Amino acid sequence: MGADTRNSEDRPVSDAKIISYLEDNGYPPHLIHEGRAGLVRRWREFVEQVEKGFRGGLEDYRNVLDIRGILEQADGVDEEVLNSDQQLKKLLVPANHRVWESAPGDPFWDHGYPRNAGKKLAADLQAEGLAE
Repeated sequence: MGADTRNSEDRPVSDAKIISYLEDNGYPPHLIHEGRAGLVRRWREFVEQVEKGFRGGLEDYRNVLDIRGILEQADGVDEEVLNSDQQLKKLLVPANHRVWESAPGDPFWDHGYPRNAGKKLAADLQAEGLAE
């Protein structure tokens, strides 16, 4: 089996595996077309947005959490994703309740929200009882 998989050297999973996962699970064509690189780029850009102050609403926030969930479930986690994860962990406030369910288990990204959430996200979180 010549396809790359996550291993002790943090070698990225093959793009073909990610694309197959996206197709099999009915994700939109733009995500399928961008493949693994697009998902990783979107995750990195999301973390950068959170650093600056996330301006979208809760639906926007959850959509990007789904991207991280896809990477997790399709075994597309490598050093670049883990580095973004570490940065995001520093930027989140733990939530009283799970903010979203993007992947099985208890991934940290589903259990917090940005410290510097914009007005829309803060209002959406309050409306759903996820933040004070």
